[in-house]
Formats: sequence, structure tokens, C-alpha cells
Amino acid sequence: MLFWGFKIIYLETTTMARKDAIENLKTVLLSRRDALRKALDGDFSALQALRDQASGDVVDFALDSAQDELNSQLAEVESRELKQIETAISKISNGTYGLCEFCQKNIPLARLQALPYASNCIACQTKVETLGEDWNREEENDEIFS
Repeated sequence: MLFWGFKIIYLETTTMARKDAIENLKTVLLSRRDALRKALDGDFSALQALRDQASGDVVDFALDSAQDELNSQLAEVESRELKQIETAISKISNGTYGLCEFCQKNIPLARLQALPYASNCIACQTKVETLGEDWNREEENDEIFS
């Protein structure tokens, strides 16, 4: 009985530690979300300001176009990250944060701390990257893993 009592206390401590870690990650996610929103607002206003300046020669125009392209790509990456962060914050609110979208197991805290908006455990993410997004379909699993 003492062994089981110890195990229950250990599980409660582990669960509480995970909840505390998730609460800390929520703070990190909220900060990053706010920073990305500011950056995106700045990127779009900077792009607009560049377009408004229609002076200079062909070389200036080419450099401005290249800078516009870089800014656009950066804004796209930041927008994707922002979407992932907002999804993670939503999952925290509804209690599904930290669960792998494919296998429904807990994503290790080390992975969440490294990538707070991770939606898959490492094993499932590796399969997604090697086999594609649809790797988890049942008929494919039968063929691949039999």
C-alpha cells in the first residue's frame, strides 16, 4: 500500500510540475505573440512606406524590390509562427495543449520548452516530415507498418 501511495504522490507531483511548466510556457507564448504582432505591424507599415517613396534610379528600385521581397518572406514566416502560437494558446485554454495531434500522447516538456507551439511529438513529427502530412491514414499505416 505504501508503494502505491508513493506512486500516486509521484504522479500528482509530475502532473503538477507539467501544469506549472505549461503555465510558464503560456507566458512565453503570449510574449512571443505580442512581439510578432508588433513586428508584423511594423513590417507592413515599412513596406507601405517603401512603396510610397517612388524616387530614385533603377538600381534603387531593384534594391527596394529585393528588400520588399525579403520583408515579405519574413512577414510570411512570422505570420505562420503567429498562427501556430495562437493555436497553442487556444489549446492551453481548452486543455489539449501538449498532446500530440496524431498519437494523442503527451509531448515531452523538453520539446515544448524548445518549441512551445509544437503540435506533434518527435516521433510523429519525424513521420510527417518523411512520409508527409497524410501518413497517419489507416490504409497507409497498414501498408507501411505491416
